[in-house]
Amino acid sequence: MISALESTTLRPYLLRALYEWCTDHGFTPYIAVVVDETVQVPREYVKNGEIVLNISYDATSSLKIGNEFIEFKARFAGTARDIIVPLGRVVAIYARENGEGMAFPPLDAQASEAGEVVAPTSGQSTPEPRPGMHLVGEAAESEPGVLAGAESPDGEPPRPPNGGRPALKRVK
Repeated sequence: MISALESTTLRPYLLRALYEWCTDHGFTPYIAVVVDETVQVPREYVKNGEIVLNISYDATSSLKIGNEFIEFKARFAGTARDIIVPLGRVVAIYARENGEGMAFPPLDAQASEAGEVVAPTSGQSTPEPRPGMHLVGEAAESEPGVLAGAESPDGEPPRPPNGGRPALKRVK
């Protein structure tokens, strides 16, 4: 049996699924990227170490969302550029029109190959998710202090609030 550390990260699958959801519903998919030396983007558009990229069909050419990189060609101020973004540097994907999407914790470049989440070292800060987004695995609002999928102290799975059926909450 393969352990969680040996298996690939869910990030590429979630990114592809949310990209497909955006395009199927006529939304414009955007990604927020934390820029470092491993990211190939026009540096003149980077602000506060982050860049937001439109990855819609109309804005890109040869888009490929692989298991390690997002690669495409895009025009910036009329100049065609090759864009290469390691998936570990993508911190969010969302629809421009309504802000719905998903935020991810940034992965360290070396640990991203193993699918491990690495906490920022001193001096680094984790970018704040966009309004209406929560980091994957972030505590649920209905039960503060309980992580998604966490069990209660007695080993039982968490119960839905008010004893009712579980429900998704739309956050705007």
